[in-house]
Amino acid sequence: MVYTVGEMAKIIGVAPSTLRYYDKEGLLPFVERSGSGIRIFGEQDLNTLSIIHCLKQSGLSIKEIKSFIDMVQQGDETIDERLELFEKRRIILEKQIKEMQNTLKVLDYKCWYYQTAKKEGSTEAVDKMPLSKMPKDIAETKKNFKNFFN
Repeated sequence: MVYTVGEMAKIIGVAPSTLRYYDKEGLLPFVERSGSGIRIFGEQDLNTLSIIHCLKQSGLSIKEIKSFIDMVQQGDETIDERLELFEKRRIILEKQIKEMQNTLKVLDYKCWYYQTAKKEGSTEAVDKMPLSKMPKDIAETKKNFKNFFN
């Protein structure tokens, strides 16, 4: 089955202009064109576009993704480099996820803090509340607050 830019964009959830931009930047050297110059995508292109989208979501720049596409085109001699790219991205994302989880804990704590302050009538009442009177996860967050972002 073959797809136009618009159809493929809809399938992968991006704007058609995004695919045109990717093509202009050299990320889609595999895409064929019809006799009239219209880009034609196949099933295999869907897999490649999914990887490009994943790499973009992971924080890689267009230039870095282009480098990956170039490695793919060079063939199996670049397997080690491609593996290293994905392993490094994975490590970076794991760190970012941990940071975001810590941020979420702090936000949960502050939501609880202000909900409780509203119920108690003041923030002072919450500030003086012993950890033993707080929900366990909230007390844990308060206790470890300063360590979250080190």
